[in-house]
Amino acid sequence: MGRPSSYSQVAADLILNELSEGSSLREICEAHPELPSAASIRRWIATNQNGFCDNYARVKQEMAEKFAEEILEIADDGRNDWMTIQRGGEEVEVENKEVLNRSRLRVETRKWLLSKLIPKKYGDRTALEHSGADGGPLTVSWLPSPPKD
Repeated sequence: MGRPSSYSQVAADLILNELSEGSSLREICEAHPELPSAASIRRWIATNQNGFCDNYARVKQEMAEKFAEEILEIADDGRNDWMTIQRGGEEVEVENKEVLNRSRLRVETRKWLLSKLIPKKYGDRTALEHSGADGGPLTVSWLPSPPKD
C-alpha cells in the first residue's frame, strides 16, 4: 500500500509544525512515510486545499525570519574559530579554516534563501537611474510633427 494522497488536517498540521521548526518538505516526507508524498503536498498547496496554501505561506515566512535569527547566531558563535596545533614542538593557536568556511557557507545560504523568500525585506534593491552623456542630465528634444498629406 502506498502513501496516502488525500488531504488530512492531522497530516497538514504535522507538516506545518515541522516546517516551522526549519525542516524541509523533503526531510519531512522522508521522516514520515505515513504522510502523503511531497508531490501530493505540493498539490494541496496549488489547490489551496482547506486553506493549506495560506498556512504554508505563513509558515514559510516564519521560517525565513528564523533564518535571519540563525544568521546572527552563526556569525556571533566563535567557539571553534581557533584551534591549537603543534608547530616545531610548540603549541600554536591558528584559525580553524574549515569551521570558518562552513560558517560562511551557512550564513550565505540563509541570506540567499531570505532574499528569495522575502525579497522586499531581504532582497537586493536595484535602482534604475537614467542619465545623459558623461553622467550628466538627460536632454529632451522635441521634433516637429511630420507634415500631413
